[in-house]
Amino acid sequence: MAITAFRVLWFAQLGSNIGTWMQTVGAQWVLVEAAAGAALIALVQTASLAPAILVALPAGVLADSLDRRRLLIWGSAASAVLAAALTVVAAVGALTPWTILAFTFLLGITSALTSPAWQAIQPELVPRNLIAASSALGGVTVNGARAVGPALAGVVLSTFGAPVVFGVNALSFVVAVIALLWWKRPSQTGLDDREPFGAALRAGVRYVVSAHLVRRILLRSALFALPASALWALLPLTAKRLHLDSSGYGLLLGALGVGAVLGIFALPLARRRFSDNLVIAVSAVLFATGTLAAAVLPVIPTLVLLVLAGLAWIGTLTVLNAALQLTLPQWVRSRGASIYILVFMGAMAIGSTGWGLVAQWLGTSLAYSASAVLLLLVAVSVRVLPLLPGTGTIDRSISMSWPTPTLVFDPQPTDGPVLVQISYTVRPDALAAFRSAMRRVEDSRRRTGASRWALCRSGDEEDVQVEMFVVPSWGEFRRQETQRLTGRDRELRAAALVHAEAEPVERHFFLSRDSA
Repeated sequence: MAITAFRVLWFAQLGSNIGTWMQTVGAQWVLVEAAAGAALIALVQTASLAPAILVALPAGVLADSLDRRRLLIWGSAASAVLAAALTVVAAVGALTPWTILAFTFLLGITSALTSPAWQAIQPELVPRNLIAASSALGGVTVNGARAVGPALAGVVLSTFGAPVVFGVNALSFVVAVIALLWWKRPSQTGLDDREPFGAALRAGVRYVVSAHLVRRILLRSALFALPASALWALLPLTAKRLHLDSSGYGLLLGALGVGAVLGIFALPLARRRFSDNLVIAVSAVLFATGTLAAAVLPVIPTLVLLVLAGLAWIGTLTVLNAALQLTLPQWVRSRGASIYILVFMGAMAIGSTGWGLVAQWLGTSLAYSASAVLLLLVAVSVRVLPLLPGTGTIDRSISMSWPTPTLVFDPQPTDGPVLVQISYTVRPDALAAFRSAMRRVEDSRRRTGASRWALCRSGDEEDVQVEMFVVPSWGEFRRQETQRLTGRDRELRAAALVHAEAEPVERHFFLSRDSA
């Protein structure tokens, strides 16, 4: 049943993304026909992606705290209403450049609110060994839409006009709502003990700040997105340079989409033969080639190299998305995905604005050339900033074993902050190894809830080391021990305990309200 649900929701996402790409092409081409400048045309891309900077983090918290199916239904319904309103505005002839940008921005907000939930439900729909494949298929919903949506938009624009293009987008969201209503998702556990919004937000940020593997994935995504955004933002100007109409512009975007779809089939073979870091480097080089082609080459060579650029696009995104989904534990998956979306889409939005200004002031060819040079540098940077070993392969299953502490009173979930003190008796010959192992335990504590951490040496007993960390509340500590610790976290603790001679002694201290 889960696989069937994956198929239904996959087709619903594909249809919705096709509609979104049709709307994007329609909006950009209306501005091209209105002889808008390069900066204003590039702002369509910025308006669609900038909302990720504003709402991605709150969206991740909502996706982890609320029922994801309901969140997706309401978000898709809101998108349908906005797209229908844009259709009406276009039909009555009231479209202006700023109206287009405003509706694009609002649709970007609803998209940013639902994107973390769409990513987070994927591991629920397929077994863990199929997550990489489902991530690649998820890329098809975006990049297959790039192949179909722009080409279809070009035909519909030239035949029926912008209102019909926007209307198709509204209909695609309606179909997504119907598919989500059909999906009988099992009840989401833990919603009756959900974290307060602010605490959940801080926990998600704290996890990413302390997770080396996730931080490197985010860095690689930003390094690629900033220069790559030039091609997406300025491609309407390439169509203008080549004297193409709306159908021709759709063909250029469609070439990128075709390459992305081809990449879905080529990428599994490439990843079996080559490392993910090599795939990322080669993808940056291919995307740079397509970017240069858009600047100077005739139509046919440009289309061919844009196909390769589309293949490179899906190569980078699939590697990074799969690595992220396999690296993040379930409890913070939506929040981690939201930060990834914030970084990637934020970099695309900022880059689009920047490249539009460069094209406006210095020329489109120079903007494309600078982007290509930066992409080549991104490829070279893989040697010094690679994806770290262990990405996507460590044990992120939740470990439920927690010896309930014996306390002299029954604390409330909001009581705290809580100082946890753990005393270890360490063999004298293993002290250095113990302290080294505890540094990894520190990362684990911070990822799962600790706001401060320290390892102290006893001044009274030579072989005693004391670990101390602060958790904001008793409820946060309880979640840390029962909902957040993964198999990997247990392994790190066990590696440190190997050097201890006895069971550690754990104590808990609460901030006294009288001393607060």
